[in-house]
Amino acid sequence: MRTFCFTVDDNIRFFKEITENRLESIFQHPYLLMYKRLHEKYSVKVQLNLFYKMEDFDLSRMPDAYMWEFVENSDWLKLSFHSDFENVRPYEASGYSEVYTDCKKVHDQILRFASRPALAKTTTVHYCRATQEGLRALSDNGVVGLLGLFGDEKSPRTSYELCDTDAALIRRGELVCRNGISFASIDIVLNRFSPESILNQLKALNGREGIRVMIHEQYFYQDYKSYQPNFEEKLETAFSFFKECGYKSAFFEDLLSK
Repeated sequence: MRTFCFTVDDNIRFFKEITENRLESIFQHPYLLMYKRLHEKYSVKVQLNLFYKMEDFDLSRMPDAYMWEFVENSDWLKLSFHSDFENVRPYEASGYSEVYTDCKKVHDQILRFASRPALAKTTTVHYCRATQEGLRALSDNGVVGLLGLFGDEKSPRTSYELCDTDAALIRRGELVCRNGISFASIDIVLNRFSPESILNQLKALNGREGIRVMIHEQYFYQDYKSYQPNFEEKLETAFSFFKECGYKSAFFEDLLSK
């Protein structure tokens, strides 16, 4: 079965707004309502990778009053660690302790307000950087898979200190497992391209057993400096392509358990 994975990085703001506005449901927030609508239309599974904090807010302030909704929707909506906050290459040189502490801090809050079924076992670390000690810290927090950026044949790159040989395999769509963690590529970062370009790139990838696409939360908001009014259109473009081509949505962790 051909599958696609969809993840979203840099999530924190919608938690702040749910908390401050005391919404009766998490789906009263337009960001999560959009994902629910897309799930109902395309059966898409959504993984949100979380910052612990932003200005004037951190996850410890998120109430647990919505836990039943996170449990009820955990078959298609999961949460995971991304970074402590928005900073450049936060774990590029970090040792075990910093990564373990930051990851556990986010996991503990997810367990508190959303429950274990909502906690994902895979993630994308902010800027896709981690030392070997940092990777061990993630593994000790229960992380079994990491998505990263590996470029393409014209502009190759690597992530998570993997060697060039491993990166080349991943770039071609393969999974590589090292020290208990499976690595795969993010094939398209949707906020970087127009809907037309997204469609062309997906057509070039059509036929792969697995395709992974990602977007960032902040581009959803009108007051963000680089707001993208076609945020949802970009998602619709990708998800409609997958549906038409027979791809099924899956969490990355589900593919690793088979």
